[in-house]
Amino acid sequence: MTTRLDKLDTHFLPFNRGHADGSAGNPPIEGDYRTSYLWKEVLQKDSLLDILQRFVQVQKDKKNGHEWIIFPRYHQLDVVRKLVADVKQRGSGHSYLIQHSAGSGKSNSIAWLAHHLESIHDADEQVIFHSIIVITDRRVLDKQLQRDIFSMEHKRGVVVRVSRNAKQLTSALEKGQRIIVCTLQKFPFVDVQRICTTGRRFAIIVDEAHSSQSGKASERMKEVLADISADGGETIEQRLHEYAVAEARAEEETPDRDEELADEIRKQIAAHGRQENLFFFAFTATPKQKTLEMFGTAVPGKKPVPWHIYSMRQAIEEHFICDVLENYTTYETYFQLGKKTKENPEYAKKQANKALGKYMSLHPHNLRQKTEIIVEHFRSHVMGQIGGRAKAMIVTGSRLHALRYYFEFEQYIRKMGYDDLGVLVAFSGVVKDDITGDLVEYTEEKINKFPEDQLPENFAGSDYQLLLVAEKYQRGFDQPLLHTMYVDKQLSGVKAVQTLSRINRMCKGKTDTFILDFVNTREDIQKAFQEYYISTTVSDTTDPNVVYDMKNFLDGAMLYDERDIDALAKVFFREKKQQSNMDLAKLNAFLDPVVERYRKLSDEQEQSDFRRTLVKFIRSYSFLTHIICFDDVKLHKFYAFAKALVRKIPKDRAERIPHIESDVNLQYYRLQRVYEGSIGLEAREGVLPYGSQSGLPLTDEKEKLSEIIRSLNERLGTNFTEMDKVLEQLVDDMSADEELVLRAKNTLDLFKIVYDENIMNIVLRRMTQNQEFCEKYLDDDEFRGEIDKVLLPLVYERLSQM
Repeated sequence: MTTRLDKLDTHFLPFNRGHADGSAGNPPIEGDYRTSYLWKEVLQKDSLLDILQRFVQVQKDKKNGHEWIIFPRYHQLDVVRKLVADVKQRGSGHSYLIQHSAGSGKSNSIAWLAHHLESIHDADEQVIFHSIIVITDRRVLDKQLQRDIFSMEHKRGVVVRVSRNAKQLTSALEKGQRIIVCTLQKFPFVDVQRICTTGRRFAIIVDEAHSSQSGKASERMKEVLADISADGGETIEQRLHEYAVAEARAEEETPDRDEELADEIRKQIAAHGRQENLFFFAFTATPKQKTLEMFGTAVPGKKPVPWHIYSMRQAIEEHFICDVLENYTTYETYFQLGKKTKENPEYAKKQANKALGKYMSLHPHNLRQKTEIIVEHFRSHVMGQIGGRAKAMIVTGSRLHALRYYFEFEQYIRKMGYDDLGVLVAFSGVVKDDITGDLVEYTEEKINKFPEDQLPENFAGSDYQLLLVAEKYQRGFDQPLLHTMYVDKQLSGVKAVQTLSRINRMCKGKTDTFILDFVNTREDIQKAFQEYYISTTVSDTTDPNVVYDMKNFLDGAMLYDERDIDALAKVFFREKKQQSNMDLAKLNAFLDPVVERYRKLSDEQEQSDFRRTLVKFIRSYSFLTHIICFDDVKLHKFYAFAKALVRKIPKDRAERIPHIESDVNLQYYRLQRVYEGSIGLEAREGVLPYGSQSGLPLTDEKEKLSEIIRSLNERLGTNFTEMDKVLEQLVDDMSADEELVLRAKNTLDLFKIVYDENIMNIVLRRMTQNQEFCEKYLDDDEFRGEIDKVLLPLVYERLSQM
C-alpha cells in the first residue's frame, strides 16, 4: 500500500492482517485467496468511502511545508471499526485493552478512535458518549498525540486541549466538550461540585496504560466521572441503601454530621469497581499485571487477555521497528572486596549487599574502565552509522551514577582529544556530590548549560552524540538517530523492554542497532522481551483478601485503634466546602500520637515491616477498587487513615542503605565479555509471573560484615584466572611497602611516578613463583602497558586507604 506514486522510487508499506502466532503476512482463507479481505472488505464501496471521509488525512510539516497523506494500516482500521461495533452492540460500560507494539502508529489509532466514538449514536439516534477524554499519564501532553487528534478535527471547537490547569479541565467537563485531551495528574484538583455526571457517559482513551492507572489520580478520575445515580439494575442505589442499613444497625450515633460523613464515604465506595457510564480504551505495547487485570478481557476459564493485538514480532517483520536484540553483547564484572576495619559490625544482609553493590558500581575504577570501553566502541563501531549521524544512550543506575559518569566521560574525551564527541546528561531534580572535594549541588540544566526542555531538540543536532540518562527518557523518547545503547543498570520485565526499545525507531540509513550490557544477562533480557513478543497474559490474578491480611498485620502492631481511625475520618471525609484551615491541624493532632508509638518500637525491623506493609496496603486497595467494590465502610475509612499516616511516618533505619564505604576496599576488578550475538524469541504467548499473594513482609536477617563480603565475593569473584591471582599478589606486595603506602597519600599522577620506579623490582621478586607471567611483563611492552592500566588504579586505591 502506498499514498504516493513515484515511479521506481515508490515506497510500499505492508497492509496485511498478520498471523495468529504474531508473524507478518496473511493467514490462509479456506476456498479463497489470502488477500481476498482486501476487495471483499476494505475496498467495498461503503468501506472505501468511509476510509476516504473519516480516516485519510493530509498532514503538513510547518517547518518545511512538506505534505504527506496518512492512510490507516490494516490493524488501525481493524481496531477502530471493531471497537465502534462492539460499543454499539454491548452498550453498558466496558474496558478494552489494546496491545499494539511500538511502531504501530498508536497516536493515529487513538486519534481515529476518539473522532469515531464522538460521532456514534445508538438505535434511538442518541449520542452514546457525551464526552471522549484522551488521557496520558505523562505530565506534559504528548505533542504528537495532540497534533494527530487536532489534524482530524473536521469541526472547529470539537477538541479541547487541557494544557494549563485543573480549572480548564473542570470547565471542559462542565460544558460537555466533545473531545478533551489532558493529563491524568489534573483530575485530583477538579472542582467536582461544578460537574453533573447524571445520565452522562464517558469514553476514556488511555495512552500508555500502566500502573499509574491504579493510583490516586486515576482513583479521583473515576470519582469525578462516575454516575452513581445510574440504575444498571439499581445495583448502585441498592448498594448505597445496603450501606445505610448496615451503618444504622452497627452505629447508634445519630448526629447529622456523622450521617453526612457516612454518606460521603458511601459515595466514594459507590464509585469503586466498574462503572456503567465509563468505557475505557487502554493502549499499550507492554501491559503490566495490573493493566491486564483492570482493562483485559476476561475469557471464561482463562486469565484476562488483550482485546486487540498488533504484536512486536509483526512490527519487526514488517520493518516498522528495528529488532534491538539482533546485536547484543553482555559483559560480566568480576571483583573482590576486602574488609579494612578491625571491627566486624553487623548489618541487615539485604541492605548491606545493596550498599556493597553501590560502592562497587560507583567506584572510580569501575566507572573509568566502562567509560573507556563505551567511548572507544562508539568511535570505532557506531559513529559512522546512519551516514555519520548515529547517536547512543548510556543508561545508568541512578542520578549520582549519571553525574559521576558525566565527569568521567568529559575527562576521558578531553584526555584523548576527541573534540568530535559531545555528551549530555539527563536526570530530574538536584544531585549533591562531593566528587570535586566540596559538596556541590548539580542539576541537568547546570551541567548541560541550557534548559532541560531543550534537550530533545539539542540532542537531535550534530553537536551531541552521547546521552547519559537516569530514570529519564527511558520511556516515550522518540529519537530515530539512536543506534546504540550502553546499559549499566539492572533491568527486568516491562522496564527492560521500554528502555531498550528507545533505539528501535526506524529512519533513512538505519539498518541495525547494537546494545552493550554491563549488568544484565542474555537470559534476563530474553525473559523480559518474551513476555511482550506476541501477546501477554498473567499467571494469576490478585486475591482481594490480601488487603484484609495486610490490615490484620498492621492492626497487630497496636499503634492505633478504631477511635483514631474514626476521628480522622470525620475530618478527612468532610465536604471540601465545609473544610477549614484548622482541619489540617486536626489531622496532624490525630496522627501524632500514632507516629510517637511507631517511633518507640524497639525493633528496627518491626518498624520497617509496619511501614512497608502500610505502603503495600495503600497500593493494593487503590488498585483493587478499580476492579471490584469492597462493601466495607470501615475498610475505606482505614484506607484514608493509612494514606494520611504513611506521609508522617519517617523512613526507618532498617530500610536505609548503610554507609560502609570506609569499612571496605576493592582488591581486584576485571571486566570480561561473556556473550555476543542475537537473542532469539519464541512464537508463544507471554505470561507475566505473579509475585507473593500475601503482601506481608519478609525478615532481613543480620550478618557480620566479613561474612557478607565473603558471600558476595563467592558470587561475583569466582571467575578469576591464574593471572588474576598474580595481580592480587602484586597488590599485596606493594601494600607491604611502607614507602609506597606513604606516597599513595598524593594524587594518582604523582603516585604513578613512584609506581613506575618500583614495579619492575616487585615483579622480579615474583619470578620464581610466576615465571611465565613475569617474563612476559618484563619483555613485552604492550602486555606491560595493559597490565599497568589495570594494576595501577587497584594499587593506588588499596594503599591510599591504608
